[in-house]
Amino acid sequence: MSENGKKLLLGILIAVVFVVCIALVIVGQRKIGPSGLLMMLVGLAGLLVLLWLYNRQYK
Repeated sequence: MSENGKKLLLGILIAVVFVVCIALVIVGQRKIGPSGLLMMLVGLAGLLVLLWLYNRQYK
């Protein structure tokens, strides 16, 4: 696989993870109780990991 193909695949994977994390936060907000809170925390942790990965390249 070429370098451009790898970058495209990685970009698609990151976009999918981003959408899943946002969905977890939104769905978790609608649920009341510990399960909703856990869903929101997992979504937030995923978003923070994506932000860390993005910022790591600009150190």
